[in-house]
Amino acid sequence: MRILHTSDWHLGQNFYNRNRSAEHQALIDWLIKTVRDQQIDLVLVAGDIFDTGAPASYARKMLNQFVVQLSQLNCQLILLAGNHDSVAVLNECQSLYAALNCRLVTTAQASAIQEQIFTLQNAQGEPAAVFCAVPFLRPRDILSASESSHQDLQHAISRHYQALFERAQALSQQVGIASLPIIGSGHLTLLNSKKTNSVRDIYIGSLEALPASVLPDFDYLALGHIHQPQAIGPTGKIRYSGSPLAMSFDEKSSEKSVVIYDTLAADPIHLLAVPEFQPLKQICCSLQQLPAELAALPAHKLPYWLDIEISATDYHAKVQQQVHEIAADYPVEVLLVRRARKAAQLDPAFIQTSSLTELKVTDVFNQRLTEIELDSEQSRALQTRFLQCLEQVNKEPL
Repeated sequence: MRILHTSDWHLGQNFYNRNRSAEHQALIDWLIKTVRDQQIDLVLVAGDIFDTGAPASYARKMLNQFVVQLSQLNCQLILLAGNHDSVAVLNECQSLYAALNCRLVTTAQASAIQEQIFTLQNAQGEPAAVFCAVPFLRPRDILSASESSHQDLQHAISRHYQALFERAQALSQQVGIASLPIIGSGHLTLLNSKKTNSVRDIYIGSLEALPASVLPDFDYLALGHIHQPQAIGPTGKIRYSGSPLAMSFDEKSSEKSVVIYDTLAADPIHLLAVPEFQPLKQICCSLQQLPAELAALPAHKLPYWLDIEISATDYHAKVQQQVHEIAADYPVEVLLVRRARKAAQLDPAFIQTSSLTELKVTDVFNQRLTEIELDSEQSRALQTRFLQCLEQVNKEPL
């Protein structure tokens, strides 16, 4: 059985106020072609299907068309909810998707644990693997009434995965094939994963990341949330597929890919590169060097979207206007103009002069915190409380 693992599509996202519908449609067309060419039996989307809890109508239409097209190819589909996804919005289509060979798993409540474990069948209708479908874990779904600390949450996550794994082992024995691979999934942050600027930190209390050692030994663990494709740990069995499109300019530095997991292959994991549907480029230079940098861009059928970082010595009140005037002679669209960050961070006026697109909420909070006379204990207490408030604000509506 050949499984294509992908995640973090963020359908409906605007990239610095640019609509990405053409890119996302190109991605879906490429995925359909890949399913045909690679003889894929099942596609797994491990969370963050949409960019917000209230996606635009065109984004919902794209997902619906994808579900229909895969069904017509007799390819199975598993959709997991991520932290950006609204459970209520996804569940609107759950019954319809089920009729189109698509399993949608949005919550991980203990009362519905049986719905999170099932046998995957190959094209011949034979059992090929046991799957543990784990979406983004919300504390209210897995914590008991007496649990509240980050240690409790870590234990609850581990407990939930272990319960699924044990039931998966039992299901494999019921099928009569003890050697069936057990595949897990998740939408979370593991320790030592490499994040990019576009990833929204998931803070639940003060727990930001989970050690991989607390999770069961799956034959393959398909993860979402981190946008940079990567394996966690030495075995390579725990893997983030990464986002298929760059969600921020710094993601341009790593090649985008999907993972193909073949249950019968001796080397079951294979990465397949995703084409670049919209060229992005970061340019770091002085204002004087900018024309030469623009002239050196390789030819492309689409205009480049640019993030231009100007050296601090050249950065002044009219620099954005000058950059746009220079760029007007080239096949580019300037999305962001900013001062060189290393120099800017040394400048006490960094927060005041940086654009909002450059800053995270935590950047602003930490900068302001350094301006207040507090001892280390008071500072830590404020940071913890801030992260708790931020997590509450970031919760998607059910």
